[in-house]
Amino acid sequence: MPEWLLSVIRRLGLIRTGLNSIPAGIRLNFNEFLAQKRPIIWLLALCIGAIVSWAAILFREAIGLVQLVWLGTSSENVITALADLPWYVVVAAPTVGGLIVGLLLQYVQPTKRTYSVADVIEARARGVEELMFRPGILSALITTLSLGSGASAGREGPVVHLGATIGASLSRLFQLPASARRILLACGVASAVSASFNAPIAGVLFAHEVILGHYALSAISPIAISAVTGTVFSRLWFGDVAAFVIPGHQITSYWEFPAFALLGVTCAVVAICFQFALIGTDWVARNITMPLWARPVVGGCAVGTIALAYPAVVGVGYEATDAALKDQLPISMLLSLLIAKTAATAITLASRFGGGIFSPSLYLGAMAGGAFGLIAASVFPQMASSEGLYSILGMGAVAAAVLGAPVSTTMIVFELTGGYTLSIALLLTVSIATGITQAFHGRSYFHWQLAMHGVMATEGPHRFLSTSVKVRDFMDPPPEAEEDRTFSIETGGPYLHATSSLESALKTFNETGRDKLPVIDINDLETVIGIAHHVRALSYFNSALIEAAEEEHR
Repeated sequence: MPEWLLSVIRRLGLIRTGLNSIPAGIRLNFNEFLAQKRPIIWLLALCIGAIVSWAAILFREAIGLVQLVWLGTSSENVITALADLPWYVVVAAPTVGGLIVGLLLQYVQPTKRTYSVADVIEARARGVEELMFRPGILSALITTLSLGSGASAGREGPVVHLGATIGASLSRLFQLPASARRILLACGVASAVSASFNAPIAGVLFAHEVILGHYALSAISPIAISAVTGTVFSRLWFGDVAAFVIPGHQITSYWEFPAFALLGVTCAVVAICFQFALIGTDWVARNITMPLWARPVVGGCAVGTIALAYPAVVGVGYEATDAALKDQLPISMLLSLLIAKTAATAITLASRFGGGIFSPSLYLGAMAGGAFGLIAASVFPQMASSEGLYSILGMGAVAAAVLGAPVSTTMIVFELTGGYTLSIALLLTVSIATGITQAFHGRSYFHWQLAMHGVMATEGPHRFLSTSVKVRDFMDPPPEAEEDRTFSIETGGPYLHATSSLESALKTFNETGRDKLPVIDINDLETVIGIAHHVRALSYFNSALIEAAEEEHR
């Protein structure tokens, strides 16, 4: 047979083999798709998106109803309404609201505090079981009363926690793997952000960048489904409009880019000072002894007093932010509000009011950017763009630096303002501000909060697992013989507790040279409740690391 004919036959055989293997490959992929319960995850993502969006709508409307009681309006335009009120009402509203919030924290809320984005990140790391439904709903209620009575904070962080709580609660109803529960947790976050900001792309990016910490392909589809669903219902209720309707801005000259870089440095200073104010005020409050119920009362009175001189600090502050974007504030007011809002927000959060930091970060960025723009225009009047453009850039830069989320924050600012044409300048200012802030603080405000809870999320999964995994997670049952279940502290040698961390257990194994150690009941030091093996501890640790790596790249 000719060689060429043999070659053709071989090639046809290879093609036939390849064609025969395609159905098997498809079946393999589809079986894996079903084994990971992806259809259920997608369906739940749709349900979570719808439920969370309506929860976000009710949350926003409830704030307006509380505000209506004393302010006479449920809109976010509070500055004009405050001007018509007697001074004692301005002070009394956040003070009385603080009393109600304090009593709820003291006697109703089991955990004695409200929740925010940091708690969602912690739940992603520790397990969605950390987000319990009742405390989460009570936290949302307390935050509604806080913001409605005039507390100076944002509504977006609490909505994120509310969405995550709903997503986690629904995921617990089904027998889903831990990775799927984390995805549904992120679905609730994506819907909450999308419904709050009318920003679906930002919702998807925020859920990946801040909550999950990765961009795995398996998570993108359900998170996008949830974000789109949340946006649709939000637009049906509030309309398809951006949060800030601003005139068109454009960059006057490319020679302005050094000024944009300098604005990034300025915004980094603002973000650093804001974080120091939040952390320092919280430290001072923790070192003052007073009943829990009284803390919001004192804080509310202080915020109301600040509002007498600067009414723009009340609430989320969108009206003042909008005025800065529209070039309606003089430089003296921009600089004054920069200081007043920082003080009011730090006092609000340190006083245990419910609220977040995203809206205040946008507010401070708009004020810093507007002031910078006016100064730039006075120095280079022929080259400088409007102060409104600098306010937009400042919004993104300060918020990204404080939140530690440059990508999603940039997209949020795009979708909030419709200012996509400013992308190059915004990316420059955001990156510089975020980099400098990281150099000073080493972490975002969310990760500082996590550190206060003992969660070191910025040091990688190996560090987190070594501190979060407990001996009870990998220990074996106690010996069957009754005499082997009795332990003596004096003569029994080294031992572990079930609540000891993996890190401390490995250290004990290393120092003693033992390959196994008894696990003693922490309440009864004479009872052995398990046996911990060195090899099993290492195996558990390695398996957890492998699982985390697979999830991030699946």
